[in-house]
Amino acid sequence: MPPFHAPDTTKEQADALVAQAQNAPLGDGGLAASKLLSEALELDPHHHEAQLLREQLHQMFVPRWHFPMMADKTRNAAYAEAIAAKVKPGDIVLDIGSGAGLTAMLAARAGAEHVYACEQQPMIAEAAKRVIAANGLSHKITVISKWSHNIVIGEDMPERADVVLSEIVDSNLLGEGALATLAHAMATLAKPGARAIPESGTVRAQLVESEKLVNLWRPQEAEGFDLSAFHHFASVAQVTPNDFTACGLRPLGPTTDLFHFDFANPSIDPDRVTTELTSAGSGTIHAVCLSFEMVLAPGITVSNGLGTDDDTDGHWGRTAFLLDRAVPAHKGARLTITAQHDATKLSISVHEQPHVIVNNSDKPIIQTAWQPQLDMRAVTAH
Repeated sequence: MPPFHAPDTTKEQADALVAQAQNAPLGDGGLAASKLLSEALELDPHHHEAQLLREQLHQMFVPRWHFPMMADKTRNAAYAEAIAAKVKPGDIVLDIGSGAGLTAMLAARAGAEHVYACEQQPMIAEAAKRVIAANGLSHKITVISKWSHNIVIGEDMPERADVVLSEIVDSNLLGEGALATLAHAMATLAKPGARAIPESGTVRAQLVESEKLVNLWRPQEAEGFDLSAFHHFASVAQVTPNDFTACGLRPLGPTTDLFHFDFANPSIDPDRVTTELTSAGSGTIHAVCLSFEMVLAPGITVSNGLGTDDDTDGHWGRTAFLLDRAVPAHKGARLTITAQHDATKLSISVHEQPHVIVNNSDKPIIQTAWQPQLDMRAVTAH
């Protein structure tokens, strides 16, 4: 007779919790499902399905850019310095997009009377409460798990804010809806004359050379097969920090300002500009690369521009608009672009036009820029 095995009630209980998690509605931002999966893993720490589902849930509701952002020492130091300079003892601070609560804790440390940390993702908001409690600041910081547009003065906050603090921009300053969010906050959630951190931001463009970037996004062939008919899907390259290091984007000329945003008095009006980008030396133009600089406080900035310290340790990526064909360029070469934004997304069009290349004898040679219209809306990661 085979030996008798008692039913593994612990495993059965864990299985039942996992089944409930699978059927849990996600309208609460994954909170209920996450709680069920945590309970299942307390009963059975090696439950395979619970581990996989919890990781899937976390990746769904907690964007992966949160982690390199928190590890970005340059960004953190700049925000700490700006907050210390602009937050005064007794201030009421509204921190929009608080994430793990770091900027809210910096404001509390700077002397704010109270900080209201707005984080619309419930799972992140719950984690922020634990982080804040672990640092002994729960009495100074209230986490509001709401979209900032839904905050009500007198219910969620007793009064309007003296300082509106945020870090809700992407690599082009627009992709997280920063302008509309800050326009609402400064008009309805802040006192007249309230301070803003950051104060402003500028988006810039420049010509860059990088054959490695082109090969990464538009490989010509593989195993002897021509892949060029697939290239039209890759007009806008989202360049991660790792890609940036590997591809070695080389600036061919200075940056040209495209758009300036006043975060203390935000406008959500669309804008359009046509301008020339210039090559300061010889090389090959492969792309138009965008970058930004934000002023957090007077004299305190953060940037993802080429040739800055943030090249090596910053968490922000870059957006590069790839040309259909490479352009040989020398000192004085010019490429005309039109840049447009609708306050949420940005596009670049490259003009077909004559441009000037200066040869060694300094006599201008008129050539035709072959580049056809390129107009892609850039949707970038943080």
